[in-house]
Amino acid sequence: MNLATNMNWIGLYTLVRRDIERIFRVPTQIIISPWISALLYIFIFGYVIGGKIDLIAGVSYISFVFPGILMMNIMSAGFSHSAFGIYFHRFAKSIEEILVAPLSYGEILLAYIIGSIFRASIVGAGIYVIAILFGIAQVEHLGLLAFYIASVGTVFALAGMIVGLWAKSFEQLGVVGTYVITPLSFVGGIFYSVSMLPERVQAITYVNPFFYFIDGLRYSMIGVSESNRLIGVIMIISLIVSLFAIVWHLLRIGWGIRT
Repeated sequence: MNLATNMNWIGLYTLVRRDIERIFRVPTQIIISPWISALLYIFIFGYVIGGKIDLIAGVSYISFVFPGILMMNIMSAGFSHSAFGIYFHRFAKSIEEILVAPLSYGEILLAYIIGSIFRASIVGAGIYVIAILFGIAQVEHLGLLAFYIASVGTVFALAGMIVGLWAKSFEQLGVVGTYVITPLSFVGGIFYSVSMLPERVQAITYVNPFFYFIDGLRYSMIGVSESNRLIGVIMIISLIVSLFAIVWHLLRIGWGIRT
């Protein structure tokens, strides 16, 4: 029997539908809030500050920073969706219902990933509309754009599941976003070119995986790249495989679930 036959499509669809419905229950917090945040970033850094900055890598400053702003919101959306989702299921004791359902651990993971990518895509689409209004919407490689949104969304969905299983309170869910995702995003080349940094600092940037996420999306949108894209793709795929294996194992042993 092949994978398509073995897959519990009805169960998977049910989990995904429930996850997506959760997004539209609180649209102001989940969807509109990142749109407003991105609007402020684009206006302040792009127009107010960017208007006084020369071209970077042959493009305007606002065009250069926009992909980074978009990627930062994609990472945050993917992470928050799965982290808060799995933690709430633990908090409400409904995760036991999912685990005893006729679903494999892989199908459960896939449902969370699809929900996270959907949320990241909705957030990204709204931010892209804002970019159209500012006249900076551009896509050079549509296939690569879809790849980076889906793959990076998957990475942070899986990372969010680990944090959701680990957290003991809603406050702890915000720790990773505040002290890991946001700082690494800001030093990952959102608002500047890596060539502007001293050589020693450049070396640090090149070991920051967030730099490759941002740079890859930037290349897909405006055709400008400052990294080795092959290294970035290998890094993303390696993270997906390793994180998937970790979360699958944690679900199998009941880590953070069974007490």
